[in-house]
Amino acid sequence: MSIKKQYLKSKPICKVTFAIDKKLANGASTVHLSGNFNDWAKQEDELTALKNGTFKITKELPADQEYEFRYLLDGEYWANDDEADKFIDNGVSNEQNSVIVV
Repeated sequence: MSIKKQYLKSKPICKVTFAIDKKLANGASTVHLSGNFNDWAKQEDELTALKNGTFKITKELPADQEYEFRYLLDGEYWANDDEADKFIDNGVSNEQNSVIVV
């Protein structure tokens, strides 16, 4: 997994690339990015599957904020990103959300 941040000089926006590797995807055919930046929509932000088995998406997010997110595999299984800036309890059966600070 990886998270890459690119801050724009012209406006307070950060382009964030979220990627989930083949191992974490664990054979999933679809991966979606769900978080408080898209009201936890489960089908809105689908990651693109690459030939090497990695899934990737780039989002433009307003800077100077924190965002909670998780990956949804095949519409059923939730996964966190090990490279998140931090983790926060989400209040559901001792689960945590990944957090990115931009």
